[in-house]
Parts: sequence; structure tokens; C-alpha cells
Amino acid sequence: MNCAISGEVPEEPVVSTKSGLLFERRLIERHILDYGKCPVTGEPLTIDDVVPIKTGKVIKPKPVHTASIPGLLGTFQNEWDGLMLSNFALEQQLHTARQELSHALYQHDSACRVIARLKKERDEARQLLAEVERHIPAAPEAVTANAALSNGKRAAGDEEMGPDAKKLCPGISTEIITELTDCNAALSQKRKKRQIPETLASIDSLERFTQLSSHPLHKTNKPGICSMDILHSKDVIATGGVDATAVIFDRPSGQILSTLTGHSKKVTSVKFVGDSDLVLTASADKTVRIWRDSGDRNYACGHTLNDHSAEVRAVTVHATNKYFVSASLDSTWCFYDLSSGLCLAKVSDESEKVDYTAAAFHPDGLILGTGTSQSIVKIWDVKSQANVAKFDGHTGEVTSISFSENGYFLATAAEDGVRLWDLRKLRNFKSFLSADANSVEFDPSGSYLGVAASDIRLYQTASVKAEWNLIKTLPDLSGTGKATCVKFGPDAQYVAVGSMDRNLRIFGLPGDEKANAEDDSAQDS
Repeated sequence: MNCAISGEVPEEPVVSTKSGLLFERRLIERHILDYGKCPVTGEPLTIDDVVPIKTGKVIKPKPVHTASIPGLLGTFQNEWDGLMLSNFALEQQLHTARQELSHALYQHDSACRVIARLKKERDEARQLLAEVERHIPAAPEAVTANAALSNGKRAAGDEEMGPDAKKLCPGISTEIITELTDCNAALSQKRKKRQIPETLASIDSLERFTQLSSHPLHKTNKPGICSMDILHSKDVIATGGVDATAVIFDRPSGQILSTLTGHSKKVTSVKFVGDSDLVLTASADKTVRIWRDSGDRNYACGHTLNDHSAEVRAVTVHATNKYFVSASLDSTWCFYDLSSGLCLAKVSDESEKVDYTAAAFHPDGLILGTGTSQSIVKIWDVKSQANVAKFDGHTGEVTSISFSENGYFLATAAEDGVRLWDLRKLRNFKSFLSADANSVEFDPSGSYLGVAASDIRLYQTASVKAEWNLIKTLPDLSGTGKATCVKFGPDAQYVAVGSMDRNLRIFGLPGDEKANAEDDSAQDS
């Protein structure tokens, strides 16, 4: 018996008490709810008018296509295909889930690293702030009568401003000029009696220089040593890095004595002040800082000088160890009193706008040499702050300048190499081709000249007409192809080299060869 609506055998059969017709229960109940009448006769019909019929379990006949072997094989094939498609979809979903999980884990790891770095920087900042607060009461009180200084700057209410809204500098006084002149006379007289020290490393020793040690002083995430200076009396080395820190390093022990933090950008220049416990640093953050050893080799910033409006490229200390000069890309150089941090003079060349990239005092102290990004070297009279000579001929930015100990020669480095200038006749008398020379330095005795570029070259100094012989070429072992600074150690017993990785490298004689060289020197004497 079949349903009067679907024509199929009903699973839950019911019969109409009015028409006697058989229906599928769910179909007739839905029809009654929608229309309220019999679908066949059209008579009014209610749910109460249909009566369920009790029957045995209804077994539906199998479809025709499953009644044969080919039909069964087709059915199995269809089911297999469906299973494979479902399995493929599940594999794709699994792969997507794995990718999303991997990405989430990577983001979590990166976030943890950032949080750890921020916590470290926060702790360093807190430590620096605590040090500053601890040393503020002990800040130097030696200030000029007309200027109240606060952390190296005039107090805001006491700054004297010019008509162009720029700070007025008091100028280099007559007393200071007298002091500089007396220092010049004393040094000139002393220089006439000077003798090359017997302990100076010989040319034969320099020829046998090799790398003795390498010291990772700066951070790995911002590698690069931009500047360096050596305190010969204590054999201590200071380096300025791209990581905005300066490091004080004891070479004999191989230990870091102190790390100076406070600058916000790379430290472009670092200088010791004579044999004192003072260190100067210049930075791309437009500031110069004066650091003092407050005890236990813990350096604290005594003054932060903000007189420049662009990156400060160089600082150089006068022979009196009471004054220093900073040179900046803002086209000015400043003459400072070291004890107070007061800018006494801010000098610019109104006739020619240039950006200063290097600076060095003449050994006698009355002449200042500056290098510029316009390939020009300028010589200044410190007393009058007048430009008294100008050397051109370089290609590219002048990266470094150095006066010889006798005061006769000036060495300058730039992109096209190194040039030597005769200061008596104001002319270039020799050039060394060395692409992208970054640093040039005479040793304190004036006997040797070091050049840092893609390698490090050591020359024997001579006169204007004699040949300046190449003694040794040292490779740049940093792998960066760019040695940034070179300095001679005490008596040229070693050469310190900084490069664009984070390591300070020391070149010299190995221990046994050094002992033999000292014995030979003793026998010669």
C-alpha cells in the first residue's frame, strides 16, 4: 500500500476516517496545517480525522542499479571517490591549521623578544637615571660669573640671545688667549729638545705585526666602531660605536672598565682629556657629553652640550687640557671651556658654507684644522677664529685629519685616499691612493703614519722630498671591508683598529718576538 501523496510505501502510515485514503503521517499533517482539507477529495480534514495504522517494519526495496555486480562496483567506486575527496579536504584543513599555528608561535616568540629588549632598555634607563641623580649634588660648581650652568647648558632664564634669536657666546677672553700663547711657547721650546724614545718600536718590529687579539666591545644588533682614542699613560682604549655607547677598555687585562650610555644615536668621536679622568664624546644626536670617572671606574655624565643643531662629527682637546673644540654638520665649530662646559665661541665661515666632518688641534695649540663634507680642509687661527688657509684637491668628504708631532705636516683622509700637506709652504707634497680612507693618524713620536681604509697601512714618515715608505699592510679581518679608525699604542708597540663589526682588534708582535725585539733594542743602546 502506498501513500496517496508521495506514491511510496509510508514509514508511518495513517488513514483518513472520512475518505479511507492512506497517507505518510508527516506529509498529511503538514498539508492539513497548511490547507485544512484532504489533498485528494478536497473535503475539510483535521488532525483528529487521521488515525495511525500499526504495521510491521517497512523495508524499502533496493534500487535497481544495486541488483547487479556492475551496479555494486559503480556504487563502491562512487563511495570511494567521495571518501578520497573528503580525506583531501581534511588534509588541506590540517595544512592550513598548521600554518596558522606556526605563524602564531612566530608572532608570540617575536613579541617575547621585543618585551625582553624593552625591559632591558627600561632597566638601563632606570640605572642611568639613578646614576645621574646620585651625581647631581657633586656636579662642578666652577661656572662663570655671568652664566648659571645646568648640565652643560645655560639656565633658560639667563641665556643671552642675539637679534637673530641665537645664543650669544662670551668669546675667547684676553686671559684665555694669553694662556694659549704661553702654552704654545712652552711646547715649541720643548719640541726643539725632543728625542725619539728608545722604547719606540722599530721598523723591523712593525713589519712583523700580526693580529694579537680581538675584543667584542659593542652590541651585535648595531655593530660598528666609529671612533677611537688611547690614553697612553694607562694603556686604556676608548671606542665609540654605532650602538650609541662608548666603551672604556683596559688593553693589558682585556677587560671592559666602563660602558658610557646616554647618547641616542651613534658616537662619532671620543677623546681622552690628557691624563685626567675625563672623556669627551660627540654623537649624531647633536650633542657633546663630558664624562668624569666618579670612582671605581664608573663614569658619569657631567655636562651635556646642545650648542649644535646637526650631527656632531668630531671633538679635539687643546694641549692645555682646559679647552676643546667640537665640529658639526651645522657648518659651525665651537670652542668650549672644559671645566664649566660653556661655549665660549661658535664659529662659522660666512664667505663659504661648509659642513665640518673632522677637527684636530695643531700640537702647539694656536692652529685648528678642520675637514669638511665639501672636500675642503680649512686651517684656523684659534686666537682670532679666522680662516688663515684652505686646502682643496680631495674628492668626497674629508673623514679624518692629523698633525705630525713636529707640527710641519698635516695628513688628511677622504674618499680618494690620503694627502700630505706642508704647513710651511701650504702645499700638497704627497698623496697615497687608498679608496675610501676613513682614518689617518700620526703616532705620538711623529715617526709613523697609519691609514685605515679597506685595509690598514703603516708608513714611515720622512721629509717633504724623501720617500714615505710603506712598512706594513694589515688586512681588515672584520669581513666588512671597511676599517674605520686606527691608533698607535704607547711607543707604537701595537696598533689598535676599529671596523664596521663590533670588535676592537690589536695588532703587534707575538710574545716571544716582542721579547727578542726588546733584547735587540737593549743591546743596540
